[in-house]
Amino acid sequence: MDNQIREAAELVRARQLQAANLICFLVAFVALRRLSTRSRANLPTNDEILQRRYVREEMLHDLSNGGKCRELIRMSEKAFMTLCSILKRDGGLRATQRMSVEEHVAAFLHIVGNDLRNRFTSWLYRRSGSTTSRCFHRVLRAIISLEGRYIQQPKGDIVPKEIQEKKRFYPFFKDCIGAIDGTHVRVKVPNKDAPRYRGRKGYPTTNVLAACTFDLKFTYVLTGWEGTASDSRIIKNALTRDDKLVIPTGRYCLVDAGLPHTSTLMAPYRGVRYHLKEYSTRAPENAKELFNLRHASLRNAIERAFGVLKKRFPIIRSTAEPFYSCDTQSGIFLACCILHNFLLEEDRDKDLEDEVIQEVLDGPQEEESQITRDIREGSTRSEQLRNSIANEMWTNYLNYPNNEIDMSK
Repeated sequence: MDNQIREAAELVRARQLQAANLICFLVAFVALRRLSTRSRANLPTNDEILQRRYVREEMLHDLSNGGKCRELIRMSEKAFMTLCSILKRDGGLRATQRMSVEEHVAAFLHIVGNDLRNRFTSWLYRRSGSTTSRCFHRVLRAIISLEGRYIQQPKGDIVPKEIQEKKRFYPFFKDCIGAIDGTHVRVKVPNKDAPRYRGRKGYPTTNVLAACTFDLKFTYVLTGWEGTASDSRIIKNALTRDDKLVIPTGRYCLVDAGLPHTSTLMAPYRGVRYHLKEYSTRAPENAKELFNLRHASLRNAIERAFGVLKKRFPIIRSTAEPFYSCDTQSGIFLACCILHNFLLEEDRDKDLEDEVIQEVLDGPQEEESQITRDIREGSTRSEQLRNSIANEMWTNYLNYPNNEIDMSK
């Protein structure tokens, strides 16, 4: 009797297990059918695929032939095609199965030249967000690989023509090879790091140090320093690191009063009128004022370089929180400097440069209280050099006075 009961119970359990398995199978089958149907419903039709391809082809045609290239991506059609060729030949940028090199570069330039978000660029090019992101980073790496070609430090073996061809600069600044300054770029950092990056701007930034020649070409770019770091601390690092800023023996760069005055960094006299705007209504009255005026007139090359750079590439000018990480944003700044130098050779925009010059002349003056406190006066030798230049300028100025505020002289 007991055996019959056990057999009956086992039979019931077996049938229950079979029923459960059948139910699970049916549920799985229905779920898979629904998922498959939904996936097929989300896939674009052939007409949609053709329409998206047509949109992209029309956009690329407008860039290369429609006269809208400078308006859309900040450079001429010829410069755009030249850049694509260089990135293919020297930057290692390759077309993918569904995206040409030209589309890669155009999408990147749309982003940096208009400060577009990834999702908007994805819609613009009818691509997925992940495809657009991969495209952006491919082009970013390709451009940065050209750094050695487009950002080169001067050897100091020739006098810059911007000095040699102007009487108020030559021969006084004949040993000067460029100008150095810093600028702040907003970055996105974790909350725990925000205090280190939040300087006087009120939001997290990196303090970027750069040097340029007087034709506005960047010759050295150091990114990544937190916004609270002083310019003097950054310049000390720049002069000693492995990829250091090189100033040839016997040569110097012009810096503002926020950096130390040394044999290789020539700062203006402190406590003396400096900004160009201050001299617009009253001419220099002594050797130190004349030196500061001409120093400012020449050193503003770095301010103009930053101005042109940020106007052409608003992604590094924006005060909105960036979409990219701090490291990527630093890479973007370097890439924009490389593109800036490329465009000075291939597609110089004089109207933009003139606009920036006027902004520099009319711009706000830096207050003395903002100058870093750890500045030390230069050595006796560097002081003697600056004094001798100032006195020689003043003697020449008294014999041949001119309109010092005129930037063309």
